[in-house]
Amino acid sequence: MSSDSRDCNRVVFEQIARLGQAFSSATRLEILAVLDNGPRTVQVLADRLDQSTANTSQHLKALEESRLVESEKDGLHVTYHIADEKVGQALRVLEDLAEDRLLEMKEVVEQYFGAREELESVEGDELIDRVEAGEVTLIDVRPREEYEAGHLPGAISVPLEELDEHIEDLPSDQTIAAYCRGPYCVMSAEAVEQLRDRDLEAIRLEDGVREWQERGYPVEEPTPRRSDN
Repeated sequence: MSSDSRDCNRVVFEQIARLGQAFSSATRLEILAVLDNGPRTVQVLADRLDQSTANTSQHLKALEESRLVESEKDGLHVTYHIADEKVGQALRVLEDLAEDRLLEMKEVVEQYFGAREELESVEGDELIDRVEAGEVTLIDVRPREEYEAGHLPGAISVPLEELDEHIEDLPSDQTIAAYCRGPYCVMSAEAVEQLRDRDLEAIRLEDGVREWQERGYPVEEPTPRRSDN
């Protein structure tokens, strides 16, 4: 291999390594997972991750420098969003790779979510049919702004922090299916535990909105606002 070829390879992999450095922080991965469900301000991200605003801003700066997230300023507020759908796809590849290769990851998944066979395995068309037939009540336990940005067809918004006060409003003669941000989101697992404690039949869906879309199923999105002009 010529000297020029080696130099080219080195430069290429140095650029790829920039992304590796951005992905090397657990907090930055959490930020990407939240942003994959919709744009957020620094303040909202800090609150969701239980981090200081200053610390969250530093992580966002690193992600922005690596071109994984982008920002828009509106007055005093800065809103961040993932730069491209490939960023979310890369995050899910890392999640799958970690579960395949790391014994510790498998142990964490089983500890918090139970064995995979305990999850509801149902095709999208079948789930939609069951919801429409009144056999399943589908609840989205993410924060309401994430639900409003896009949700599974027929789902109703019941944020986890509001679930306890709304449990009595849920039908007792149907299966309650809960979902959140995907297979590694604990909110749906906590929701199922609360529902079962109240003697309701509850299951956790592994798919979040992004996984659902990648499998080719439709997502209900907000209706665009009409212009006054």
